[in-house]
Amino acid sequence: MALLRSGRRPGGGNENTWPGFVDALSTLLLVIIFLLSIFMLAQFFLGQALSGRDEALDRLRTQVLELSDLLSLQRQANDDLRANVTQLSASLQVADSSREQLQRRVLELEADIADAEGISGRVTRSNSEQEETISELQNRYNVAMDTLNKERALSKTAKDEVAVLNDQLASLRQQLAALNAALEASEANDKEQQAVITNLSERLNTALASKVNELNQFRSEFFGRLRQALGDRSDIRIQGDRFIFQSEVLFGSGSATLGAGGQDEMAKLATTLSSIMATIPDDVDWILRVDGHTDILPIRTAQFPSNWDLSTARALSVVKYLISQNIPAERLAATGFGQFHPLDQADNQDAYRRNRRIEMRLDQK
Repeated sequence: MALLRSGRRPGGGNENTWPGFVDALSTLLLVIIFLLSIFMLAQFFLGQALSGRDEALDRLRTQVLELSDLLSLQRQANDDLRANVTQLSASLQVADSSREQLQRRVLELEADIADAEGISGRVTRSNSEQEETISELQNRYNVAMDTLNKERALSKTAKDEVAVLNDQLASLRQQLAALNAALEASEANDKEQQAVITNLSERLNTALASKVNELNQFRSEFFGRLRQALGDRSDIRIQGDRFIFQSEVLFGSGSATLGAGGQDEMAKLATTLSSIMATIPDDVDWILRVDGHTDILPIRTAQFPSNWDLSTARALSVVKYLISQNIPAERLAATGFGQFHPLDQADNQDAYRRNRRIEMRLDQK
């Protein structure tokens, strides 16, 4: 190009220069051609790239479709597997049930075999036992035949003995009739004796009632005379069939020794009882019972550990004093009741005073 710019046109005499715009145009043309070449190359490579991408996309689509088909096949296979597992589970349950039934059947068969073996053993033993039984029965038959022959031989003697026994039986019947007659006579005699016993019992009851009435008469007379001797005092009273002395009349507090006043009262009683004794018949078996009673207030001393001891000691003191006044000891009895038979159930001093007492009762032995 430089040659073109600096060359001369042949035959020309003047200097001819190459215009500068031609160089610019040629340069521009070259640039454009270069750019077009680059664009064409870029289009070519872009087309190639786009073509490869489409192919890749097609391949990817194909792979996606294949994967979808594979996934569908896998799902179908899974469904088939689940169905197979369900079917296998049902089959397994059926197999387990069948196995249990077979086991039960095996156990039943084993039991049947054991029973069969036992029956076989029993049959074997039964055969031997039957043989032994047959042998024993044969022996017993032989013995029975021997006995029968002997019985036949002794039948005449037995008949004679039966005749003798019949005679003896007739004699026993006669003796039995005689015994029945004697028994009837004895029963009649027993009835007569029972009547006599009943009569005696009635007479005894009448006699006892008479003695009781007689004793009651003497008791009334004794109580009447004793009241006259002791006077009309509030601390000495009659209640029913008992003569009651308040303890204060006879004893000091907590004491079982008769005081002077008590001895005077007991002396009057002994005198009255002695006069009554002379009129009581000997066949009236009487006794004067002396009962000691206390209140509920407890006593605990060395001499009297309890109210029972105190009541008994006071009754004995009275009995001993009466004996000293010539009252027979066999006609006296002493009893202590402690606080267990009160006359008054109240819980006050008046009740305590009434319950502290000596009771005397004329009674039968």
